[in-house]
Amino acid sequence: MKEVTEQGAYLQLAALCARAEHCRHDLTEKMRRWGMDDQAQARVMQRLVSERYVDDERFARAFVRDKIRYNKWGRRKVEQALWMKHVEQDIQQRVLDEIGDQEYLDVLRPLLKQKRSSLKAGSDYELNQKLVKFALQRGFTFDIIRQCVSGDVEEVDGEPYD
Repeated sequence: MKEVTEQGAYLQLAALCARAEHCRHDLTEKMRRWGMDDQAQARVMQRLVSERYVDDERFARAFVRDKIRYNKWGRRKVEQALWMKHVEQDIQQRVLDEIGDQEYLDVLRPLLKQKRSSLKAGSDYELNQKLVKFALQRGFTFDIIRQCVSGDVEEVDGEPYD
């Protein structure tokens, strides 16, 4: 593999960041794979940050929005993905706290409705257990799941769910 210069790395990463949001960790990993030494990586990253090509908070906002709306992920799964991207804990909390319960409910309700039609169960209890397990795997918190599963039962039975 051809050695990447500091300027070459900066230009490639700036072009990459101009097309889509990226976090510091992803870009640092890319430079590491290119075989750049740590000091050169730090200088390139500092330049990208100072010129606002890279901003972990901006990345986290876009990442969270996309994962919830398009991938239909819940808070826990998004949190884990941000942790894997090495986004700072305070940025994670700030960005995730901006998302209200209603947005998660708006994503989960149609997801559960669709899943409900494909499940086979011997009883309502078994069906609800399968729906809860499905939603937990998608990363939704139990309180959000309970609101949706309870809401579905109320609609189906016409009786309050207790």
